[in-house]
Amino acid sequence: MNLNLPNKLTVIRMVLIPFFIAGMILSEYFGSKSGNGINVFVLLSLLVFIIASVTDWFDGMIARKKNLITTFGKFLDPLADKMLVMSALVLFAARGPKWVDAVAVLLILAREFMVSAVRLVVANEGVVVPAGILGKIKTAFTMLVIVVIMLLEGLGIDIFILNEILIWIAAVLTVVSGIQYVAAYWDVIDSNK
Repeated sequence: MNLNLPNKLTVIRMVLIPFFIAGMILSEYFGSKSGNGINVFVLLSLLVFIIASVTDWFDGMIARKKNLITTFGKFLDPLADKMLVMSALVLFAARGPKWVDAVAVLLILAREFMVSAVRLVVANEGVVVPAGILGKIKTAFTMLVIVVIMLLEGLGIDIFILNEILIWIAAVLTVVSGIQYVAAYWDVIDSNK
């Protein structure tokens, strides 16, 4: 398979996800044993997450600027984004409410499943669904929230209320963008058809 640069960056993001997950799992067992509260494995996972997130920004920018948009990229890029973000949020929720509120994570997951289902239906109708501006803002903000939470937790700074505020803003943005998305393609998925 001959991949262009944006698609290679997307594949790199996919490859980084298991390393991110492994670091987060190791952080649970081998975390801050030194007593200073710093969890090196969370910080290493944060570095992997940031690198993966940066590939997302670059692959989109390069694809648009160089007109390298492909069907493969349209399929894999949003999948890689969802896998990266959902991996982080599920791992956070598994650590309990100190990290994030599980209800907010469930709302975000539900929206992602709903949007994926709409994508499948409209693709079957021959409609290509580009990412909307609110969806892009939602993704960027959620990635920023993940970075902030991991940085605080990795440094042993316990600001539960900040985690709560950030994850709920991300959840609201996610739900609103999901509603906008479904409304935009309602004529394709109308139950009367």
